[in-house]
Amino acid sequence: MELDNQIQLRPRFEKVVSKTIENIQTDADLLKQKIKPDFIINRLDEHLWIYIGKENKKFYSPHLHLEFEALENGETKVKGLFGPDPALWTMFMFLHFVVAGIFIIFGVFAYSNWTLKEPYGIHLAVMGLMVVAWFSLYFIARSNRKKGMPQARELEKVMNQLLDAG
Repeated sequence: MELDNQIQLRPRFEKVVSKTIENIQTDADLLKQKIKPDFIINRLDEHLWIYIGKENKKFYSPHLHLEFEALENGETKVKGLFGPDPALWTMFMFLHFVVAGIFIIFGVFAYSNWTLKEPYGIHLAVMGLMVVAWFSLYFIARSNRKKGMPQARELEKVMNQLLDAG
């Protein structure tokens, strides 16, 4: 997988493997014991999450979410998603909504003042700051993704070990 060149912050992929979901789940349970404490594997139905272990975990550490879909010929389609820790992603999205809310509110204020022929420069300045904040949030996220790339490669190796085993 080419993770480095993707513009999206949470890279996705799809892969077809010649194993059934049950075989993958069984292999995941076996692998879970082998890779402790370096990695944590959680599974629920057709979903599997692989996390970096507590000793190596940083705030920018990625996790890998795998979703399994059975195909007719005994194969399984694996849909994967690399992303930051769910708590960090929630905070990141919250900050985006705050910035968007401030941008919209000051846009309404600027339009109202413009319509009333009152000064509205400060409102436009705040809107400009929110655009800068949006770009800043994006580049901070890109930086964190780049810092977490070596750990993402480790997660990819664990996934390949799981899907190629047996």
